[in-house]
Amino acid sequence: MSTKLNPYLGFRDNAKEAMEYYHSIFGGELTRSTFAEYQASEDPSEQDKTMHAALSTPNGLSLMAADTPNAMEYKPGNNYSVSLSGESTDAVVLRGYWDRLVDGGSVTMPLEVAPWGDSFGMCVDKFGVAWMVNIAGAPQ
Repeated sequence: MSTKLNPYLGFRDNAKEAMEYYHSIFGGELTRSTFAEYQASEDPSEQDKTMHAALSTPNGLSLMAADTPNAMEYKPGNNYSVSLSGESTDAVVLRGYWDRLVDGGSVTMPLEVAPWGDSFGMCVDKFGVAWMVNIAGAPQ
């Protein structure tokens, strides 16, 4: 598998509804995980929120989304990220991208093993663009 680059949309409480809407337009396969499935929040009101949703179509379209946790600011206009993802065989390349993106920028979440077993990190580059890097099955 090669490295993928795709948009990642943020919502407050309606990521599920939005992704079902995009699914009705573009077709393909829609998957969704909740905060509860990964014990990602102790806030009872967040248990059914979307922690991660992905829409993939046979013709190569890919869109990801999540609900923004209550403790994080949500402001339409800053509710997107660019996601880089790949397999552990791409780890050196993806970590290289990470290192260059954080140079002059800031780390929002360190690139380390996440609850779902992949290495995952979030940063904002020197131009203010939010990035997420996910290395499937990669050790820390």
